[in-house]
Amino acid sequence: MTRAEWREALGVALATMASQKLRSFLTMLGVVVGVASVISVAAIINGLNKHITDKVREIGSQTFFLTRFPAFTFDFDRMPEEIRLRKHFTAEDALALLEQCPTVHRVSPILTRFGPIGGINDVRYGSNHVDNAILRGGWPELVDVLPVYVVKEGRMHTDHEERHAARVAILGLGVAGALFGPLDPIGREIRVNGIPFRVIGLFEQHKGLFGGPGVDEFVIIPYRTFAKMHPEIEEVILTVSVDDPADFDKAESEAVEVMRRRRNVPPHKPNDFEVTSPDLLADLWESLTQAIVALTLIVASIGLVVGGIGVMNIMLVNVTERTAEIGVRKAVGARRKDIGAQFLLEAMTLTGMGGIIGIVLGVGFSISIALLVPDLPARVSIFWTVMSFVMAIAVGLFFGIYPAVKAANLEPVNCLRYE
Repeated sequence: MTRAEWREALGVALATMASQKLRSFLTMLGVVVGVASVISVAAIINGLNKHITDKVREIGSQTFFLTRFPAFTFDFDRMPEEIRLRKHFTAEDALALLEQCPTVHRVSPILTRFGPIGGINDVRYGSNHVDNAILRGGWPELVDVLPVYVVKEGRMHTDHEERHAARVAILGLGVAGALFGPLDPIGREIRVNGIPFRVIGLFEQHKGLFGGPGVDEFVIIPYRTFAKMHPEIEEVILTVSVDDPADFDKAESEAVEVMRRRRNVPPHKPNDFEVTSPDLLADLWESLTQAIVALTLIVASIGLVVGGIGVMNIMLVNVTERTAEIGVRKAVGARRKDIGAQFLLEAMTLTGMGGIIGIVLGVGFSISIALLVPDLPARVSIFWTVMSFVMAIAVGLFFGIYPAVKAANLEPVNCLRYE
C-alpha cells in the first residue's frame, strides 16, 4: 500500500471508531487498564527507587555497621537461641577497631532508646513536652561516621564532654520546634527523662524514609551520659566508616577479623555478629520491586489479553457487518492484501487509541499521587510509557491478524450476495 492508501485506511479506521464510540471504548477498555496499570506502578517504583537511593546516599557509601542481630530484626523472642545469646558489643570494641584496623578512620558506638527498645522518652521544656523522641548516645565522631547527621546551628559535643559524661544535647528540628516554637533553643535547658540537659546544637532537617522517624525526631547526647542514665540498655551498634570508598571491603574484612578475635570465635565457626552496609536496604528494595514489577506485568498482560480478545471479537463483527463493502471494494480492484491491511490497521488503531488513553490516565494518576502523597514519590518512566504504547499496538497487531485474514479471503461474489 502507498502512503496515500495508508492515510486513507487510517481515516476509514478512525471514522469507523467515531461512528461506534461506545462499542469502541468498551472494546479498548482492557488495553486502557493494562497500559494505565503499567505506567502507574512503574512511576511509583521509579520514584521510590530514587527515594531509596537518596536515603542510602545520606547514610553514606563509606559506612557499615556491626550489630548482634541481623538487620531489620524486630521479633527477638523468635530468634534461634545461639543468636539471642550473642555477646553485646561495647565501647571498648569500638576503640579496638580504631587501634587495630589500619583502613578504619572513624568509629562511634551507638546506644538507642525509643518505644520498643527501653521505653518512651519524655523530653520537656517548661510546659511543652515530646514523648515520641528517639534518644541516642554516641561519640562526637557520630556526625562524621553518619553524614545524615548535619549540625545546622551550634555544635556537636566534644571529646571532653564525652569523657566527663556531660549533660548536653543536640536536637532534631522536629523536637526543637515542638519544645521551643519560635524561640532559639541553643543554651536553654531541657529535661530528658527527668534529667536536665543543656541544648548545644540543632541538626539539619531530615525526614525519615516514607514519613517514618528521621533525624528530626532525634535527641543526641554523649555516649557515656546515655550509658549512665540507662544502664539497662546494652544493645550497642558499632558504626564504622572509611575515608576512601576503595578501602570499604578491606575495612570490613579487618573489622570482622578483629571482632572475631575479641569475641573468641573459632576459625571453623561463623561470625557471631552481623555486618550491614547501607546497600543492604537498596538490595532488599530491589528484590522487592522485582517481584512487584513481575506481578504488575502479569496483571497488565491479563488486561491486554482481555483487551486483545475484545478487539478480535469486534473486528470479526466488523467483517460480518461490512461483508458487502468488502465485496464492492474487491469488485472495483482491491487486492487481498489491501483488505487485510485495512482491517489490521483498524485493529491497531483501536488498541493504539486505548494505549493513548491509558497513558493519559496513568500519567495523570502518577502526578496526582506525587502531589497528594509526597511520602510516596512517583516519577513517570519514559521507558515504560513508550513500552506500554508499543505493547498496545502489538496487541492490536496480534489479535487483528485473524479477522484481517478472514476479511481478505472472502470471495467477491459471495460478498456481493450477502445481506
